[in-house]
Amino acid sequence: MDARPDDSARAQQPAGAAAFEQLVRDTLDELPEEISRLLSNVAVTVEDEPPAGQHLLGLYEGVPWGRRGPDYAGVLPDKITVYRGPLERLAGEDPIRLRREVRRTVLHEIAHHFGISDERLIELDRY
Repeated sequence: MDARPDDSARAQQPAGAAAFEQLVRDTLDELPEEISRLLSNVAVTVEDEPPAGQHLLGLYEGVPWGRRGPDYAGVLPDKITVYRGPLERLAGEDPIRLRREVRRTVLHEIAHHFGISDERLIELDRY
């Protein structure tokens, strides 16, 4: 599992980007052991902005955990992308709100990794 933002380019990033990635890492580090153990074949990355025309805070791409059949092997990792720009704009200048929104977004995308739909998250009041 690679459930941490990619470190390869962090040294070249502005301080704000590094601090944002730390918020993502903190959220992953705070996951209960029974959840983090189940995060398999998923990479968590941070991008500045979502694709043009998409209004996203985060995105899960892959095969949800509950839909992986017996032939699930040798595939590229699933990907959770957290978009820094929209989250920073949403939080404004409030670092507490930014931490809360990053945590909420990461947990939301992890829920998708486990096969929980937006509709079910709404039913659970966790959307």
